[in-house]
Amino acid sequence: MPEYLAPGVYVEETSFRAKSIEGVGTSTTAFAGPTRKGPIATAELLPEILTSFADFERIYGGTANLDLQADAINFLAHAVRAYFNEGGSRLYVARVFLARGANDSGLASTADLRPAAVLPAVLPAEDDTNRIRFVARFPGASGNGAVPTREQPQLRGIQTREIIAPAPQRVLDSTPIGSLARSGVAAPHSYFVKRADGWHALTDAGDGAVTAPDAAAQAAIAAAGNQVQRDAAAALLASVSLITLAVIATDADGGSLAIDDLGYDRGHPRWLGTVMPPQPNRRVDQIENLYAANLGSAVNAFQLLAALFPTAANATGRRGSFALTGGNDGAEPMDASYIGAFAALAKLDDIAIVAAPGSSAYAARDAIRNSLITHAEGRRMYRIAVLDTNTGLNAGAAREARATIDSKYAAMYYPWVVIANPNARPGRDDIPREIALPPSGFVCGIYARNDIERGVFKAPANEIVRGALRFERDVSFGEQEVLNPIGVNCLRYFPGRGYRVWGARTASSDPEWKYVNVRRYFNYLEASIDRSTQWAVFEPNGERLWANIRETIAQFLYNEWRNGALLGGKAEEAYFVRCDRSTMTQNDLDNGRLVCQIGVAALKPAEFVIFRIGQKTADSRD
Repeated sequence: MPEYLAPGVYVEETSFRAKSIEGVGTSTTAFAGPTRKGPIATAELLPEILTSFADFERIYGGTANLDLQADAINFLAHAVRAYFNEGGSRLYVARVFLARGANDSGLASTADLRPAAVLPAVLPAEDDTNRIRFVARFPGASGNGAVPTREQPQLRGIQTREIIAPAPQRVLDSTPIGSLARSGVAAPHSYFVKRADGWHALTDAGDGAVTAPDAAAQAAIAAAGNQVQRDAAAALLASVSLITLAVIATDADGGSLAIDDLGYDRGHPRWLGTVMPPQPNRRVDQIENLYAANLGSAVNAFQLLAALFPTAANATGRRGSFALTGGNDGAEPMDASYIGAFAALAKLDDIAIVAAPGSSAYAARDAIRNSLITHAEGRRMYRIAVLDTNTGLNAGAAREARATIDSKYAAMYYPWVVIANPNARPGRDDIPREIALPPSGFVCGIYARNDIERGVFKAPANEIVRGALRFERDVSFGEQEVLNPIGVNCLRYFPGRGYRVWGARTASSDPEWKYVNVRRYFNYLEASIDRSTQWAVFEPNGERLWANIRETIAQFLYNEWRNGALLGGKAEEAYFVRCDRSTMTQNDLDNGRLVCQIGVAALKPAEFVIFRIGQKTADSRD
């Protein structure tokens, strides 16, 4: 209650209605697994949300095979492609990586830019102060690319303007930007730079503070900077070529990142070491920049120039190229490899569906599957795990795979899906035209499509698998009679109706949580109520709060019933909300507990549609 101490009119804002509950999203998905490139998911570096397959290619690479083993299919990349093709729209990818040995990080060998013939005395040994090299920031065979460099001897505009005094002194006014300049007039390898802390002399031997250059040099700077004396400045710069640097980093998959207008001098705002650091500050650079420039603290501009361009200039300017080799995609992932990925995904609240596409093909498939289920069952996760059976299984083997798990937060799908290989090329008979993929990527996209078109309360079954050429096995009606009751959802082909998901059961023995749509709808209800009622914490626990809670939840459930998500001809049949002394004891109140009981009549799918037909006797009566 506000204080009223002085007479007057007081206007206050208040609310006469209950708080509202906003339904959470149900189609945001997360995949975990190995990729061609990109940051490895950790609790500190969370995955980036993707809204298209192009986003995935830019950050994590394409669908080229991995070198985990001979011709290892890049299951996760293909699953991402299938997810978006099937109707998915929001996806997180958590990359996992397992080094092949204690001394193998999977990184491509760094490109050492210390040409011994050019700089033997400048950089005699590499250490923290004397280092010039390009490095791959992430492990993976995709890092086996190249970093071409090109000298740009033209003036690039006012932002790269340099003012140089006549020989033998060369002076740069680095007030806008200081960079390296090379003069056609014979002069010692030195120049002066005007910085915030005074004048510096930069030479082959290093960088040090000096007194200001002579009056003639300073006059040249002032004249060149004067708008009125532009002609005098042009004459001054006639014998000088202004140099900036262009870098085009290209990975093994053909992805490239072009950066130009780079400076050689450490004082340059676009110094190479600042624009391509090993640990960028910007989020976009952290996840997309595959290469970095690792420069020692004592390296100056002349040393960097000589290392980048050890050969003489030609008619088109000097160019260099530095290759990185030896990168690998690591070993086949183990269960421990996924721990960091699942820990990162646990920090993201908007995920509703999780999967590890391709993990069923690994030797540690059972352990990875159990970790995925444990993640989905985590406290306040509100998500479901989509599981794959292994490739090449018959119905009996699929039944055995299902027998090893029991979870109401997971659903298993069988068999694998055969698609046209996007990596196939004319004349390359060594590349198969078709490949078999785990169904989880397709199914997750179908979940998302179903939620958008119908709603999470509708079972994600009897839906077309758009990308399928066929299934790895044709599941017969008799085989599904064996698999469906135990919770193995089959993908089947029906003449005239195409390839469809033909099952909607969880991998649970609890009949109350038999169906996928019921599990996912309750996840939706629980997450929506949880995240929209945090305002009630520490409110006075009395009748006024209880009534507000009842009205808030009742209005939300009434809207769900009106939208067809609940069973019942009347609202009273569809749900109930109780929050009063009948749901709480005095002990609950004394210990700060508010207990609200909510019951909803969930819709179950019409899994068995039965038409009973019999003969009737014909008569003349209407």
